[in-house]
Amino acid sequence: MYKLMTPGPTQVKENVRLARALECTNPDLDETFVEFYKETCEQISRMLGTENETLILGGEGILGLEAACASLTEPGDPVLVLDNGLYGKGFADFVSLYGGRPQLYTVDGRNPIDPQRLEAFLREQGHNYKYATLVHCDTPSGILNDIKTLCPLLKSYGILTVVDAVSSMFGEEVQVDGSQIDLLCGGSQKAVSAPPGLAFVTISEDARRAMESRKTKVSSFYANLRIFDGYYEAKWFPYTMPISDIYGLRAALDNIQGDPGVLPRHAQMGQACIQAIRSSGLKLYLESGFSNTVTVFEVPEGTTAEAILTRMKEKHNIMLSGSFGSLAGRVLRIGHMGANANEADMKETMAALDETFEALGVSLECSLEKEFSSNMRRARNG
Repeated sequence: MYKLMTPGPTQVKENVRLARALECTNPDLDETFVEFYKETCEQISRMLGTENETLILGGEGILGLEAACASLTEPGDPVLVLDNGLYGKGFADFVSLYGGRPQLYTVDGRNPIDPQRLEAFLREQGHNYKYATLVHCDTPSGILNDIKTLCPLLKSYGILTVVDAVSSMFGEEVQVDGSQIDLLCGGSQKAVSAPPGLAFVTISEDARRAMESRKTKVSSFYANLRIFDGYYEAKWFPYTMPISDIYGLRAALDNIQGDPGVLPRHAQMGQACIQAIRSSGLKLYLESGFSNTVTVFEVPEGTTAEAILTRMKEKHNIMLSGSFGSLAGRVLRIGHMGANANEADMKETMAALDETFEALGVSLECSLEKEFSSNMRRARNG
């Protein structure tokens, strides 16, 4: 097995794997599981700083994004799609799929969305949008958008907010109520560090009113958040819940909740990695807005992404990621989120990159591993 140092899926701790091996009850009939499910949903809400209801959905993280759009969008609805990355732009597909009219607000993909420019756009173009979509950390590029500023700005114009925080939550600070987020979408396989297979969505009262006041039916069953209405009172799920996955998710959430240093560690790890890449002479893809969960750097001249990734796997048994879309073959990604965000594995990864670049004839200005270790020491010592 490869050591996963990708930006999702990430490494999974032993207690999470063991939790998924617990004996299964029948989640359709056993009311103790209904209680367990509801308690786990409430735990997610607390950890994300909200009393809004959370629903856990039986599907990979993208299900949450589609369900948010499916549940809000009616034919002809104008929707503002904030686009400074591949996932940001991708929201337009979900909006169109359910009959909405997406309007892309496309800006420089190497920097975060500027709140002042967005406000100027809203003042000039009008703001008759039902909702806006926004990605917190757009993983293909690593860009981090300021949801604490952008979402309240959108809400001040009466625009509901849908935020993709799949690869940021629990590696970056995410406070739903403080950021006035209406629908926050997460997934199990990134900083949560559970296996892929679950999505979860927090739902504000404003979002619920919008869903309840629809004039048309949602054109989906599985991606309709309202199919969970009254599940707890009826002790009945709309479909058979993936019970083992949810047991594992609960263990992963307990790991995070029991780790008060989780966010500072991600910050230290992210900054140390960025500084090491920069000092080595490699070129970071972004100009600003660096995430604490993933670092993205350009493939240096004289080699290829495939050559680097292959040697990392075959020689060092470490899996990194390339990217896709317009960034395919151009950049490499190191995932330092969740269980990946530990100093020993990051040192091993950086040392392996040192050897890989030397073997491929790429000269670095310093050792990535030594520079990373030095940066971490400085971070710990203040």
